[in-house]
Amino acid sequence: MSQADRSNQPSLLSGATDRTSSRPEYLDTFRWKRILQVALDAVAFSLSLLCAYLIRFDGSLLPTYTHQLFFLVPTFVSARIASNLLFGVYRRLWRYTGLTEMLELGCSVLTVTTVILAIRGFNLISVSGTQLSFSIIFIECGLAFFFSGSQRVLRRLQTEHTQRRHWRQPVRKRALLVGAGESGQMVARELTQRPDVGIDIVGVLDDDPHKERTRIGNLTVFGTTQDLPRLAEDLCIDQVVIAMPSAPPAEIRRIVDMCRTAEVETRILPGLFELIEGRVNVSQLREVSLSDLLGREPVELDSVSIAGYIEGRRVLVTGAGGSIGSELCRQLIRFQPQSLVMVGKGENSIFFIGQELKERAEPVEIVSIIADVRDGRRMNNIFEKHRPQVVFHAAAHKHVPLMEDNVGEAISNNVLGTQNIAKLADNWGVETFVLVSSDKAVHPSSVMGATKRVAELIIQDLARRSTTKYVAVRFGNVLDSRGSVIPTWRKQIAAGGPITVTDPEATRYFMLIPEAVQLIIQAGAIGSGGEIFVLDMGNPVRIANLAHDLIKLSGLHPGDDIEIKYIGLRPGEKLHEELLTTEEGLTKTVYKKIFVGQPQQIDHDDLMSRLEALIKASEIDDEATIRISLNEMVHGTLQMESSHR
Repeated sequence: MSQADRSNQPSLLSGATDRTSSRPEYLDTFRWKRILQVALDAVAFSLSLLCAYLIRFDGSLLPTYTHQLFFLVPTFVSARIASNLLFGVYRRLWRYTGLTEMLELGCSVLTVTTVILAIRGFNLISVSGTQLSFSIIFIECGLAFFFSGSQRVLRRLQTEHTQRRHWRQPVRKRALLVGAGESGQMVARELTQRPDVGIDIVGVLDDDPHKERTRIGNLTVFGTTQDLPRLAEDLCIDQVVIAMPSAPPAEIRRIVDMCRTAEVETRILPGLFELIEGRVNVSQLREVSLSDLLGREPVELDSVSIAGYIEGRRVLVTGAGGSIGSELCRQLIRFQPQSLVMVGKGENSIFFIGQELKERAEPVEIVSIIADVRDGRRMNNIFEKHRPQVVFHAAAHKHVPLMEDNVGEAISNNVLGTQNIAKLADNWGVETFVLVSSDKAVHPSSVMGATKRVAELIIQDLARRSTTKYVAVRFGNVLDSRGSVIPTWRKQIAAGGPITVTDPEATRYFMLIPEAVQLIIQAGAIGSGGEIFVLDMGNPVRIANLAHDLIKLSGLHPGDDIEIKYIGLRPGEKLHEELLTTEEGLTKTVYKKIFVGQPQQIDHDDLMSRLEALIKASEIDDEATIRISLNEMVHGTLQMESSHR
C-alpha cells in the first residue's frame, strides 16, 4: 500500500476488533453454516434411500427389507457426505447455486453410486442374507441428487426473490476489497449506499500489517494480499475489488494473477484520469485493463497557465475525429474557449465527437467541419471565417507499415497538410500553433517518421519568422488508440489466436490518451516558439510482455490457449524507439513530465526548395525520389531503393 494510505490509518479505524483473536468471527459463522449444510444433506440422503425402498416395494416393506434399510442408511449417508467433501460441494454457499455447483453435486452423487454398483456387482452388499436390489441403487441415486439439489435451488430462488425487484436486478456478488486506505473506504461506503450495483463487500485486505484485524466501518481487515487465495475459498468470494490508485503496475499484475488462480473475477477502481474528468464515480467498477498494468501517474496540470491561452479564445483542432484529436476536444472544452472548431475528413467520427460535446454543460460554440488539410483553398476559407487564435494540428497518417506502401500519400498528408495549416496560422495571425509529433521522428527509419520530422522542421522554420508561437510535442505510442496494436490483438484473441508480435526484444514507449493530451495542452502554454517538447514516457515496454498481459486479462494462458507468433520487424519499424536526437539535447521544464529539445538552425531557402521538390515527387508518386529527398532532409536511415517489398 502507498505511504499516503498508511498515513490515514487512524481515521479509518472504527471499533477495532480484538487483536488477540486468532480466528475472525466471520469464519466461525461460515463453519456453522457448513455444518448446517452437512446436516441437511444427511437428512436428504436418508430420505432418498427410504423413498427408494418404498417405491421399489410399492410402499409395503417386509421386516427383512426394513432391517436392511436401517442397516444401510448410515453407510449411504456417510459415503455421500464424504464424496461431497471430496468434490468441494461444501465450499459453496447455497444462495449462489448455479450450473457449476450442480455439476459438482452431480459428480459426487454419481461417484458414490458407481462405487455401490461395483460392490453390488460382486455380491458384497448383503444384509441378513438378502442382497441390495439394483433398482433401489438407481432410484436412490436419482432421489439423492433431486433432494440435495432441490434445497440448494430453493435457497437460490429465495435469494433472487429477495434481492431482485420484479426479477430485473442481478444476483448480488460477494467481494473482497483490496486496499484499506482512503480509496478503499470511499469504495466501501459508496457500494454500501448503492445496492443496485449488486456487490456485497464482505471483507478487506491490506498489505499494511498494522491494519490486520482492524475494522473499516463494519468490515474486517482479514489479512494481506498473500491471504487472498485462502480467503477467496473460505469466504466463498465471487469477485475481488482493487482500490489502490497509487499501486505500481507490478502489484496490480500480482493481485490479478492470484485472482485468476483462485478463479474469481477482478474489478478495479476507475482510473484516476476518468475520476478527475468526472466521467465515472467510484461505484462504476470495471475490469482490470492494460492501462492499469502500464501504471502511468496522473498529470498535474497548471490550469491557470492553460486557461491563459485557451479560455475565451477561438480554438481549431485538425484531425479532431481521431484518438488524439477527439480527446483534445474533450479536454479543451473544460477550459471554456469561445468556440471549438473541429476539422476532420471522416464525417462519422466528426459527427460523433460533435454530438458528444454538444451535450456537455460548458457554454462553448461547437463547430464541426469536414475538410482535408491538404486542400489549401478550403482550409484558407475556414481560417478566414472562424479566425482561430489557437491551433492544434493533430491530423496525420500514423500507421508505419501502411505508409511504407503509400509513400506519396504520407508526404501529401503529413508534410503538405502541415505546411498548409502552419502557413495559414501565420497568415491569419494565430497566437499559438501546437504540432502533435511522434517519437518516430527521431533518427527516422520509416517514411511516417521522416514525414513527422519534416513537419517539425517546417514549424521550427516558421517560428523564426513569425509572430505566431509554434511548438511541437513529441511522444510515443498511445495505448489502445485507433490503429494501435491493441485492437488488432483483441480481434486475434477473439478468433482464437495466434496473436502476432514483431520481435521478442522489441520495445516501445507507451502512455495513455488522456495523459498525452493533457501534456500537449500544457506544452502549448509554456513554449516561446520553435521548441520541440518531449513528454516523459517512462521506461520502454517490451511488446511481448504487453501481449502476455493482454492474453491473461482475457482470462487465457499465453502459449496454451493463445499462441504468440513472432513475425519479425515490418518495413520501417525499429527494434527500439528514441525520443531525442543527440543534437537537440534535453532540458527540464518547470513541469516534471515535460522536457524540451532546443531548436536547430535551419536554412530557410534550402528547406523550401527541398520541400517543393518533395511535394512535386509525391504528386507523381515517384517513390524513389521521395525516399532520397526524405533521407537528405532528415539525415535518417531510410531505404534508398524504390521498392522494399
